[in-house]
Amino acid sequence: MLYHINNQQTTVMLNFDPSSVPHRDLHQILLSGVAPRPIAFVTSKDRNGNINLAPFSFFNAYASKPPVVAIGPAISAATGTTKDTYLNIMETQECTISAVTYPMVQRMNIASAVYPHGTDEYDKAGFTKAPAMMVGVPYVSESPFVLECRLIRNIELFREDGGNGNIMLLRVLNIMVNENAMTEDKIDPRKLDLVARLGYKWYSHINADSLFELGQPRGICAGFDALPESIKRSTILSANDIHILAATETLPQPLSDEEAQLLFAALNIDFTNTGSVHTVLHTLLAGNRTDEAWHIIRAVNA
Repeated sequence: MLYHINNQQTTVMLNFDPSSVPHRDLHQILLSGVAPRPIAFVTSKDRNGNINLAPFSFFNAYASKPPVVAIGPAISAATGTTKDTYLNIMETQECTISAVTYPMVQRMNIASAVYPHGTDEYDKAGFTKAPAMMVGVPYVSESPFVLECRLIRNIELFREDGGNGNIMLLRVLNIMVNENAMTEDKIDPRKLDLVARLGYKWYSHINADSLFELGQPRGICAGFDALPESIKRSTILSANDIHILAATETLPQPLSDEEAQLLFAALNIDFTNTGSVHTVLHTLLAGNRTDEAWHIIRAVNA
């Protein structure tokens, strides 16, 4: 572990060298920073028909045409054993992935325990099997979002260097969504009630209170470099305030003198007081009145 101080001498960064940090520590450091992660609740079966259910947070989507997801069932670094999920998918080439909701999380934790081969985690955790449409593996009936998948290929990661990881690329053959999770024909994250994985013992509950919307830029943003120095260094405007201004794609047309006087009078701005101006800007940005904020910035810097 090394210390590094940035150029502003305000932040101390701790450096963790993957080649020297013990694997158990490195694993949690990585998972704590690469977070939150979606959880794949994977159902698989072996060639004898034994069903296995296990959660994986090494999981994400990587393409939509065709839809491709991946999971990372690693070989245990502690015991060297290979997970049943990995063995089963390699044998039968298919699985289902069920999203994990907050009401499911305690039972999911039960299913994550290491049981003898052949144990049905559905029975252990009290979940209900539901038949899939495109693959011969069930899915978790209690889940509102399900993917039916077929193996594309598995990529072994750095076995020559003692690596224990895998990337299993899976083609999504069918998607099922509970109708109660929809609003106006769109999946509503407030209704999915999902949980996500962080490092150590931490999870995140994704609910209405933790959600916000942010539109992706469609054009060219004004950018941080377009802002006056007084705005960049403001002690009143928040970082989000400043970057809302920077994210503006189309600056408003300048106001006429008469329009400007009416606006400034209505806002009761004291242009001789920078703090007063920035307080008004903060209020306007909180109310999504970005154009008016830009009119004030122009007036100050005219």
